Amino acid sequence: MATKKEVVKVDVPITKKMPEKKFVPTPENKSKATRNRLIALVLWLVAIAIEVFAIFQLKQVTINMTIMLVSLVAMGVLAVIGSLLWQKANRLDPASEKDKVKFFIQNQLGAIIAVIAFLPLVILILTNKDLKGKEKGILAAAAVVVFAIAAIVGIDFNPVSAERFAQESALVESLMGENAPVYWTENGTRYHLYQDCQHINTSRTERHYEGTVPQAYELKNIKEMCKTCRKRAEAALADNTE
Repeated sequence: MATKKEVVKVDVPITKKMPEKKFVPTPENKSKATRNRLIALVLWLVAIAIEVFAIFQLKQVTINMTIMLVSLVAMGVLAVIGSLLWQKANRLDPASEKDKVKFFIQNQLGAIIAVIAFLPLVILILTNKDLKGKEKGILAAAAVVVFAIAAIVGIDFNPVSAERFAQESALVESLMGENAPVYWTENGTRYHLYQDCQHINTSRTERHYEGTVPQAYELKNIKEMCKTCRKRAEAALADNTE
């Protein structure tokens, strides 16, 4: 004879199964990314051309310090602008992390270009026997400083992959529904599923931004979901399934 059993509910967040989707940038973002990359490549090529010119100047009997210093500054400016444009393109059209080498090169190309553009010149300045002690010190210091700035700017310390965008977008869709927006603030570090989330609905917050996961990363370098919003959405899903 059947008897009544005690039922113990296991408190496990319930979410919809996330659909496996591939991230595809919008045609507009793809176009912007291509344009930014082309401009960055042109700027880097000009910087390398100036490097060749500067190396040629180092081989002259009389080295013009003004020309050398101007060349170093010009190389640095071009390299930095190129890196910023390249990183912006990567936010619009990120690389896939399936190919580790390609993913690394695409995200750190700015730093690689800085090494190509400056390291040979720094070595040649330090080993040049025609430069006097003071002149060599000034040029070497300037080259090292500009090289360091260009290399640091060229490093992407927070790269994102196409898979990460796809995963985060699918998670938002599974929790909030298709085409659901996310929200973030000017100084926030996470995007939110609810505009009335306690972390952004405060007197200190004057403006909310609404958009997609890729836009949050593109505009504010945000790629993580608010944990409070996630728990709230999971709880709402659990209630709906009961």
